[in-house]
Amino acid sequence: MLVATFLLCSTPVHGHVSPMLDIARELIARGHSVTALTGSRFETRARAIGATFVPLSGIADFDDRDVPSYLPDREKYSGLAQAQYDIQTIFIRTIPDQYRAVRALLDSEDFDAIIVDTAFAGVSPLLFGMDARPPVLGVGVSPLTQLSRDVAPTGMGLPPSSSPVGRLRNRTLNLLARRVFFRDTQRVAERMAAEVGAPPLTHFAMDISRAFDAFLQLGPIGLEYPRSDLSPNVSFVGTVPPAASTAPRPAWWGDLDGTRPVVHVTQGTIDNRDLDRLIRPTIAALADEDVLVVVSMGGRSVEWLGEAPANVRVAEYLPYEDLLPLTDVMITNGGFGGVQHALSLGVPLVVAGDTEDKPEVAARVAWAGVGVNLRTGRPDARALRRAVNTVLGDPGYRARAAKLAAVTATYPAMDLIEAALLEKGSRRVE
Repeated sequence: MLVATFLLCSTPVHGHVSPMLDIARELIARGHSVTALTGSRFETRARAIGATFVPLSGIADFDDRDVPSYLPDREKYSGLAQAQYDIQTIFIRTIPDQYRAVRALLDSEDFDAIIVDTAFAGVSPLLFGMDARPPVLGVGVSPLTQLSRDVAPTGMGLPPSSSPVGRLRNRTLNLLARRVFFRDTQRVAERMAAEVGAPPLTHFAMDISRAFDAFLQLGPIGLEYPRSDLSPNVSFVGTVPPAASTAPRPAWWGDLDGTRPVVHVTQGTIDNRDLDRLIRPTIAALADEDVLVVVSMGGRSVEWLGEAPANVRVAEYLPYEDLLPLTDVMITNGGFGGVQHALSLGVPLVVAGDTEDKPEVAARVAWAGVGVNLRTGRPDARALRRAVNTVLGDPGYRARAAKLAAVTATYPAMDLIEAALLEKGSRRVE
């Protein structure tokens, strides 16, 4: 007997869809019914976990593996202008198509609650009083973006500060973000709201976490900046475990015998076309070090890497639940899900990320003392060698990562998420 029926919506970007489908998988295993609304490319994966799949349409349905197809003019911009272009194209201009898809489903079926990823702004017309609706819960699949007197605006990679000087900095930067830096993005959001007949925007388009009936931030609270003015609808739910890997152990697995420190490097499954960004510099940096470098190609052919030094082991995919407990340092471009997974197992990090939310992920890793932030997405071999040796040479990094893992283990993530959905789902919002 089904317990509840949920609509799950996600922006069709791997780092957003993956944790949302992990949640859907667990809800379905508990007897709930889940309809997944996201990009067409994720249909097979959604159906495989037992979800009912509905594709987005129009410009909201894109393939994140083919960047030029949905960000055709990206190379014309740089810095803040590029960030605005990305945000507007991926998350703001897609609002009408996202909203129409949600509205069509709500008109055809009764859902107990809607659960969406951080950036699925197509529900914003519902949140701000456009229609009667089921409760809408947000899931923080990236670092929390909520504006605060204690934190600088997201995207700047600045550490928090609640000192008088720090709060003055934050207040100034938050004001500039709203009225100057992202003024054009705000105007686009206002036009998108008007297109679907929504009320005029009274909120900052990049900060709607307060508007959800509940906002469930993934990760332990120790990985997020403290905010004395955090809105009461936000709760931290810990890390949802990813699905068990089907990747086999490669033939060289026996080399992970503890005789040398293991340094794992990955560029994830999307940002791995240019191996000169992180994988090849890491290999060059550690070629003469007494470590074993384990490379995941994120699905790309091992042959694509070419010849590697004797201390390097390579695989297309790796069973992370087996690898990470044997890893001494993980080098990553800062995907939020991968960082959470590593830290949930007590693995310290070296982070080199400069796109999307990766600078904010890297900044939090450094702030929490569980790794080194290289402050670039294309580090050189010298910087990588120095960072790895810093983490290996200072046991404090592993100790703090282990402490964060212990805290993470206290969060019954799916119990908290399910309880919030059922509690909010018992009340329809008029």
